[in-house]
Amino acid sequence: MTFSSHMQTALDQARAAAARDEVPVGAVVVGPDGIVAQAGNRTRECNDPTAHAEVLAIRQACAALGQERLTGYDLYVTLEPCPMCAAAISHARIKRLYFGAADPKSGGVGQGPRVFSHRQCHHAPEVYDGIGATEAEKLLRDFFAQRRQSDF
Repeated sequence: MTFSSHMQTALDQARAAAARDEVPVGAVVVGPDGIVAQAGNRTRECNDPTAHAEVLAIRQACAALGQERLTGYDLYVTLEPCPMCAAAISHARIKRLYFGAADPKSGGVGQGPRVFSHRQCHHAPEVYDGIGATEAEKLLRDFFAQRRQSDF
């Protein structure tokens, strides 16, 4: 079996989020037959603090498949999931999580609460970090630098 990364699609979703003035995070759900769902952050557009890329992609995939769990599916996301998204990933039973940039401030997987390490965690996916990290970090850095400049 050959590994094929779908991080580029997640990065495309992150760029689209930035173009909508959303924090540039993108996510892609992948199954045996390829991409099932993809999304970028939409918290501002939807006036919804839960409209993170991961949650939107999981919701979209579950709706497309007509099921509440994504057992056997992988999630690619450009930024380390926050605790809320990590919990959603666990509840969805995602098989593997691939993420790009680490998030020392708000991450919930390798930083902070480390949701998948808690004994209360129902399911912990396999986690692979640093996939496309350089490009994901640059998108985030450039986005926030531009916002700081426009505030002056």
